Order: sequence, then structure tokens, then C-alpha cells
Amino acid sequence: MRLLIAGEIWYWRGPAPFHFVTVPPAESEMIHEIASVVTYGWGMIPATVTIGATTVTTALWPKDGGYIVPIKKALQDREGVTVDDVVEVALDIDA
Repeated sequence: MRLLIAGEIWYWRGPAPFHFVTVPPAESEMIHEIASVVTYGWGMIPATVTIGATTVTTALWPKDGGYIVPIKKALQDREGVTVDDVVEVALDIDA
């Protein structure tokens, strides 16, 4: 499954700081429909994430009935993006 989304990068200060983009509700529902066959536990969904010319592997996190995309430091550095930037994200999930 390939999904194209756009969203603002936001900061979460948890036990370790992370940057995320929220998956919109319609796309979250599409992911939820295949979640049981792709999750490796705790609702985490393995995915390949592309911003610009940079692709990394990660896992989507479940949050508030939807999903959030961790934006790894490598993506931020290579693409020159940071908190509050709106980015286009390609999500590839093997179902």
C-alpha cells in the first residue's frame, strides 16, 4: 500500500524527543484496515517513509485512534526540514 500525505512536523517531548507528522483520518482508516496483518505488536506498523529524495524505514505509531509518522533525524538533516514545516510524505506499507 502506498499513501501520499502532507502534514506539519510537530515535536513530542516524551522519554526521548521525537518529531512526527500526523496521518490524516482517511489514510489512518485505510492503514487500520490492514493493521492486523502488518503490525509487529503494540499497534506499530512497519513502513518506508520518503520525504523529497530521502527514504528511511521506520514504524508508524498508533495515537488517538489514528497513526503518526516518526520523522527521523536523517530525514530532517538530508531534506532540511524541521518542526512546523509542512512536508509531503510517501508511506509504503507492505500488506
